[in-house]
Amino acid sequence: MKLELVVPTQLSEIPLKHYQKFLGIAENTNDEIFLAEKMIQCFCGIELKEIVKIPFKEVEALSIHFATMFQKKTEFKNRFTLAGTEFGFIPNLENMSWGEYIDLEANISDVKTFHKAMAVMYRPIVEKHGDKYKIEPYVSSANYAEVMEYAPLDIALAAKVFFYNLENELLEATLYYLENQITKDKEISQILAKELNLTSNGAGINQYMQSLREISQNLTKSPNFHLQQHLPTLLSKSKEPKLSNVN
Repeated sequence: MKLELVVPTQLSEIPLKHYQKFLGIAENTNDEIFLAEKMIQCFCGIELKEIVKIPFKEVEALSIHFATMFQKKTEFKNRFTLAGTEFGFIPNLENMSWGEYIDLEANISDVKTFHKAMAVMYRPIVEKHGDKYKIEPYVSSANYAEVMEYAPLDIALAAKVFFYNLENELLEATLYYLENQITKDKEISQILAKELNLTSNGAGINQYMQSLREISQNLTKSPNFHLQQHLPTLLSKSKEPKLSNVN
C-alpha cells in the first residue's frame, strides 16, 4: 500500500498554524531526528507513526527540502484572499490607533501569538478605488485571530519582516539623531542621562546607545532565525535534493 504525501513546494501552501505548531515543538528539543519527523508531520499532514514507513533517504530529502524552502526570501503583499475574503494591510501605519499599536506590539514578537498580530495588520477590505483601499475599522485582534491561523506562511513572514524593517528604520533614525545631539551638546547628554537614570560620566550613555544598536541588529534578523537555530545540520546542506515518489 502506497503512502501518499502532499508535499508543499512553496511557503504559500503552508498555513501559519502549522508553522507555529512546529516551532512550538522545536523550542523544547534539540533532537534533529525527532525534529525532522515532526517537520514532515506538521507540513505534510501525516501521522507520526506513518513516518517510520518512509525510506530513510526520503525522510532526509524531505527535511532538507523544507529547511531550504524556509531560507528563501518572501515578498511583502498588502493584499491576499483567505476563506473567500480579501484582506488588506493597514493602509497608513502613521494613522494607526493606540489599540492597534498595543495589540500589534504585544503579539508580533512571539510566534505563538503571531496570528493575533496578523489580525491587527490585515483586515477585510470594505472599499476599493484602483490601487487604494479601506479596511474594516479595528475593534480587536480576536475578530480575525482564528482566521489568521490559516494565513499563507509567505504572507505572514513577509509582513513580519516589513513591520520590523519599519521599526528598524525608525530606530536607526533615532540613533543617528541622539548621537549627533549628544556630540554637539553636553547639556543634552546630561539631561538624557538624568531622564534614563544613567550615570552622567558618559559610560551610561554609551551603554544605552549600545543597547539600542543591539536591538537594531536583532530587528534585521530573518523571520526564520528561530527555525534555523533548531536545524543547523540540515541548513548546512548546499543543494536542495530532488524528491521522488514516496511508497
